[in-house]
Amino acid sequence: MAWRGWAQRGWGCGQAWGASVGGRSCEELTAALTPPQLLGRRFNFFIQQKCGFRKAPRKVEPRRSDTGTSGEAYKRSALIPPVEETVFYPSPYPIRSLIKPLFFTVGFTGCAFGSAAIWQYESLKSRVQSYFDGIKADWLDSIRPQKEGDFRKEINKWWNNLSDGQRTVTGIIAANVLVFCLWRVPSLQRTMIRYFTSNPASKVLCSPMLLSTFSHFSLFHMAANMYVLWSFSSSIVNILGQEQFMAVYLSAGVISNFVSYVGKVATGRYGPSLGASGAIMTVLAAVCTKIPEGRLAIIFLPMFTFTAGNALKAIIAMDTAGMILGWKFFDHAAHLGGALFGIWYVTYGHELIWKNREPLVKIWHEIRTNGPKKGGGSK
Repeated sequence: MAWRGWAQRGWGCGQAWGASVGGRSCEELTAALTPPQLLGRRFNFFIQQKCGFRKAPRKVEPRRSDTGTSGEAYKRSALIPPVEETVFYPSPYPIRSLIKPLFFTVGFTGCAFGSAAIWQYESLKSRVQSYFDGIKADWLDSIRPQKEGDFRKEINKWWNNLSDGQRTVTGIIAANVLVFCLWRVPSLQRTMIRYFTSNPASKVLCSPMLLSTFSHFSLFHMAANMYVLWSFSSSIVNILGQEQFMAVYLSAGVISNFVSYVGKVATGRYGPSLGASGAIMTVLAAVCTKIPEGRLAIIFLPMFTFTAGNALKAIIAMDTAGMILGWKFFDHAAHLGGALFGIWYVTYGHELIWKNREPLVKIWHEIRTNGPKKGGGSK
């Protein structure tokens, strides 16, 4: 038994020395080191078992939310939630992790524009009906005694004084405020990080591409984004219309997140992202492309003005530099993806997508007019 234990240790050393002792195999080295009286069938069988082992497959180790050296702490932006203790599981084949988000992006964009076309059809029908209902309501109000200090009437008056664009983005702003309040609930932190931050290393890939567009952890981040959206809302809705704007905005949020996924996988810099900046960059780029000579100013420095075209060039240059240099304060890939989508849509996408919606609208009109066909009856 003592010699057998020595032989086991000798086999391990023989494999380690195999490359330096004339390329001899582990059996030859063990036989040279073992006394002749122990070289029996049983011992040879034991050696063949030990020399024929297979290497165990390497396990994919979970990783933290960003890469770095083992002693380097994760340096997060002040705009994202604290996720130092969150463990992500990147795929051993990173390119494959982009397949589902790609199909989700294409499918969601198609559904968004199809729904917007149907929404526009229904909106036109309801406007015709509301016109006649409005005439009747005005007549009833003229003979009905007016209430003084009616809070609902004041709200209606404020709402009617808003532009179409401002009324459209009010719902978006309300959704962002609601999600911001949910971030303040401690028991929801894990759920919020899972579904309201986008990260290609997360187990949930598709739904956060949309939900993170309405998600802000920092009050300053949300206030700045919503201010920009409110400022450009009238211009973008006048250019695209209410229904087309909503399709572009929602699609821009998903597309910008997909570009962010591609950037993170390409560079290996995994980490969570959230915010409406990608979709708002699409709005800003679309307006600046259609009205390049418009004058803009920074909220804190209103005395300095510049053209919309120059502002767009500066933003694209800054985000390109940030993506190349690896700046981590903003998700520059998402910003750049949103800006490029906005430029492309107002230049080519409107003609390719929105102006070809007529076949879908005709099908919907037939369904609404004739209703679904009932089977089983004779004509």
